[in-house]
Amino acid sequence: MVPKGIVTTGFPAVEAKCRDLGIRFRWWQRPIAQIILGKRADGKYASTIGGTGLSIPRQVGKTFLVGAIIFALCLLRPNLTVVWSAHRLRTAEETFKKMQALARRKKIAPFVAKITLGSGEECIEFTNGSRIMFGARAAGFGRGFDEVDVVVYDEAQILDDAALDDMIPAMNQSRQDCGALLLFMGTPPKPTDKSEVFTRMRQEALSGEDDDTAWIEFGADPSHVVTALPAPLTERDWAQVAKANPSFPDDTSREAILRMRKKLGQASFLREGLGIWDELRKNFAFGAGRWEQCMVEDPGPQVDAIALSVSMDRMHASIGAAGCVRIGDDERVFGAAVDRREGTGWLVPEAKRLHDAYGCAVVVARSAADLIPALEAVGLTQDSGLVIARTGDSQDACAQIFDRVQAGTFAHANHDDLDDAVYGAHRRTTPEGRWVWDRKNSETDVSMLEAVTLAAWQAALTTPDYDVLQSFY
Repeated sequence: MVPKGIVTTGFPAVEAKCRDLGIRFRWWQRPIAQIILGKRADGKYASTIGGTGLSIPRQVGKTFLVGAIIFALCLLRPNLTVVWSAHRLRTAEETFKKMQALARRKKIAPFVAKITLGSGEECIEFTNGSRIMFGARAAGFGRGFDEVDVVVYDEAQILDDAALDDMIPAMNQSRQDCGALLLFMGTPPKPTDKSEVFTRMRQEALSGEDDDTAWIEFGADPSHVVTALPAPLTERDWAQVAKANPSFPDDTSREAILRMRKKLGQASFLREGLGIWDELRKNFAFGAGRWEQCMVEDPGPQVDAIALSVSMDRMHASIGAAGCVRIGDDERVFGAAVDRREGTGWLVPEAKRLHDAYGCAVVVARSAADLIPALEAVGLTQDSGLVIARTGDSQDACAQIFDRVQAGTFAHANHDDLDDAVYGAHRRTTPEGRWVWDRKNSETDVSMLEAVTLAAWQAALTTPDYDVLQSFY
């Protein structure tokens, strides 16, 4: 998405200065820089109001690209003040080290007056009065500045409105004749990231109604399902890597991609390695668009089974339900989020209440196995409908709900607690070569998904009376 009204760009001067400094731009970097530095007829940056967003995967070279542009601008424009902020201190320090290495190049060092070290005070100062300051937003960096001309928000996928508000007043005081320059660069956010700024910027830019914002996004095909570990990447996978990462394979090796894949895990690799936004691929758990295609209007309280699950840290617990229903001419298993609360003390009395109300089976996930004595004490036994899920049962349940979602024989009503679990869920391969939901490494609490999965598995064992079920429609 390119801002409207661009008639010229400041890139030729930047490229010439970088050439003098021994820096060369790759073919894919030039158009990005031209857009970032695009100007309207009045000489102002076309994106000075809305900024430029860069949603680009890791290992592409976006930090080097933006750093080269910033260095050139600092030398071309005396007394330019640049603030480069990252969310994490570690990222800010790593970026500062890279910029130090750039500043110490033989052709650049004569123009550098001082490099200030020290956590929270990192700065590169140039002989013409320009300076670049580095810091972490998580440590409060970004407050109290004035007359800031360029702001780079690194890790922009973790940026909330409060952090943005800290810097905007300082940018309003910029005295550059071309206006202030605002850059947001990051990767697609995780479900748990505070990403409202980056996400909103993307939505507004792609709507086509924002004339003052630039948006540049690299990514693989949203529908592509990457081969899961431990299997090797296929040639189709590598073709998608090349599509998302123009620096591959000339500047970024296969080994670097494989290292990132192993370190990040499957879901994060899709975001950070292939640049795929969750809202595009929805979702890793079942494949692009599959979960959404199973959404129906809530058919009502048809409960053949409920299941109890507890989060890994035991801070939350969930009860999911499922029932066999007829939707039109199709027979489906309908899964629903019943309740999710803090702690586990509420699970037993609520399970007893639901069992008595619906006469349903009560499935206990392995994560809630410690509650079995308490359930038996209130009369919920295996003779009265208590089902204790074993490892093989969990594997069967996961396989069945996956197959049902693919075939369209599962249904849900977009309950928030269930959707949140689905969109953050990872899988864990078991020693038997099968898989279950990964309670430890998923990006959100998946206890509701585990509960609904087990409830659906148990409900599918029930033969429903469809004449009675018609009363729900």
